[in-house]
Parts: sequence; C-alpha cells; structure tokens
Amino acid sequence: MCESTIDVARLCAAWCHTCEDYKVVSEQVKIEPALSGVALRWHWIDIEDEADLVGDFDVDTFPTIVVIDAVAVRFTGPLTPQPDTLRRLLRATVVEASWGTSWPTVTPEVQAFAVRLRGRVGPT
Repeated sequence: MCESTIDVARLCAAWCHTCEDYKVVSEQVKIEPALSGVALRWHWIDIEDEADLVGDFDVDTFPTIVVIDAVAVRFTGPLTPQPDTLRRLLRATVVEASWGTSWPTVTPEVQAFAVRLRGRVGPT
C-alpha cells in the first residue's frame, strides 16, 4: 500500500456526457471500503476551466485519469466509466503497488501537469 497521499485526477470537460457518467462512477468507487485507509486526494478537473493547471498536456479522450504519487505518475490515460475498471486501476496502481515501484515514463507535458497538481492544496 502507498505510504503517502496519491492524487487521482479526472480530466474532463463540462460538455462531455461520458464525463458526467464517470463522475457518478468515481464518486461511488472512492467511498468503498476497499479504499479505506488509502490516502487518496481526488480532483475533478475541467480542462477548459483550468487550462493553466492542465498546461500543454494534450487531453484527446475523455475522461482521462492521472494517478500521481509524490515522485511519479503511476498512470495516465482514458478510462471507460465503469466501476470495475476504476477499481482495477486503483488496486493495481495504489492498493497493491509497492512503494518504489518503477512506473512507465510519461511525456514532459504530463510530468509538468503532475508537478502543478502536487502543488495544489486540497481536492477539487
């Protein structure tokens, strides 16, 4: 299990109906007992309203999920709005992951987004 807070960013757009479906799914999953004791900080980021935060990170598909720890991006990519898919992602990248696991390399734009997100105070 993780030893520090993990940020889970859901990058979406207000006009995206799939994102609205995903919001319901993620709200359901984040309160499940399997995640109790895991330090997750959830962010709902509208890429149009928060363009400065997103920066040059080119989000092509909605919703795009980014899982970030204190030093690395653990996952970035689109995710279908299905609870089991989100559960599997969180189990693999947070709950069952060993601290110090080597994560895939991400683009400089994603890394810059991660730095800005880590600098935020509190969930959104």
